[in-house]
Amino acid sequence: MPFLPVLLWTDILIYLLLAVITAGIFYIRQRPYMRAPWRHVFQRKRGVISVIILVCYITIGLLDSIHFRQALSQDDGQMDSQQHYSTEVLTVLDLMLLPLRNNVEKSYSAPFAIHAFTREMQSTDAGDVSYDYSPLIYAGQHLDKEQHKTADIAKTVSNSSAMAIVLWLILLLAYSLFVAVRSQANWLNSLKNIQLNTADYPLKTIILMLLAVLLIGFNLLSLSMDYHILGTDKVGQDVFYQTLKSIRTGLVIGTLTTLVMLPFALFMGIAAGYFKGWVDDVIQYIYTTLNSIPGVLLIAAAVLMLQVYMNNHPENFVTIAERADMRLLFLCIILGMTSWTGLCRVLRGETLKLREADFVQAARALGAGPFAILRRHILPNLMHIVMIAVVLDFSGLVLAEAVLSYVGVGVDPSMNSWGNMINSARLEMAREPVVWWSLTAAFVSMFTLVLAANLFADVVRDAFDPRAQTS
Repeated sequence: MPFLPVLLWTDILIYLLLAVITAGIFYIRQRPYMRAPWRHVFQRKRGVISVIILVCYITIGLLDSIHFRQALSQDDGQMDSQQHYSTEVLTVLDLMLLPLRNNVEKSYSAPFAIHAFTREMQSTDAGDVSYDYSPLIYAGQHLDKEQHKTADIAKTVSNSSAMAIVLWLILLLAYSLFVAVRSQANWLNSLKNIQLNTADYPLKTIILMLLAVLLIGFNLLSLSMDYHILGTDKVGQDVFYQTLKSIRTGLVIGTLTTLVMLPFALFMGIAAGYFKGWVDDVIQYIYTTLNSIPGVLLIAAAVLMLQVYMNNHPENFVTIAERADMRLLFLCIILGMTSWTGLCRVLRGETLKLREADFVQAARALGAGPFAILRRHILPNLMHIVMIAVVLDFSGLVLAEAVLSYVGVGVDPSMNSWGNMINSARLEMAREPVVWWSLTAAFVSMFTLVLAANLFADVVRDAFDPRAQTS
């Protein structure tokens, strides 16, 4: 085989989560009462915009979750011997961004620069020595003169924008033809309806967002083939490539940690609020005790314990990627075990109020059991809180990874993450002149993801909160 598939623990959990979400979509589609709030989510412009942004991040994260090891080349006399594979683990995203990954400069370079960021001693062919900015190895090598850079960038932007618009028009035409065939109408009328925005969903917003995504994507990819659009770091690696590779780490921290935290918060919060008595006392004692332990110290102790185990058992980890992935998974588990208490308190308080509601009292008087009441009456009225808390916790966990990596107890230093980028940028900000692009790239990427998640959470809260719905 030309490659050997590699399944990391986080990859397995991501695929499992994707399968559960897919099954949930089919389950919701078959039940009108469950489709109604989600239809409300996609009828809001904010909901559509945030979903499209999140889908872009998720797509990049999934492409970066298909790992494999490339086969090593063999000599002619070794064709019958066993195939050996590289110890370096790659992903599909690495293959798509191979020029960015391989085009490594000597050291720092500014965004769109064609010379190094700092001066160094250089020797000419004539034997003269000068102290000047050396030209970059890969960026701008197709230019005849430095003065042609602005015109070349403008030409690349115009060409890539034209390709994006052509693809957008093709997709728009294909959609209008699909709608026309399905409704047995003229495709021109379909385009007119899109322009008039007469559909139940904000199609005009979706189409314009699709155009924006195509324009940004085509321009970034086209420009990154000839320039380092976000500059390079201390060892010459492309910052744009590091930013894209960091998306998977942020998504894994946000999603897998939430999945670990949610069962504890749901079970204990509802049980404490509904049964009260000694059950409530025990659960309160548990999360009060857990809250009294400094979270950073607990996480640091757990990560250091794992690091000692990996150092003592190196035979269990064939590649560096497996070591980094195990630390990431362990970090998700520890964060989940320490972050469920906040949601548990909220659910306990809300359950205490719901158990005294008239409809719950009526169900109890009619002979309904406690678990039937929890399943039919309590849990559905808590789902809007769960949904908003899950998305907000996702945003907080993405930011927590950056803080933990900054203090040295986050993900493995060999793994690309926004936290590691910020951690390396603290020394760069003290330089003169300042190397600002690594910190800026990590900040903008996290800001966009967290903002989209918060907007989505706001729309989901409005759709799932029964008290926010009007007749």
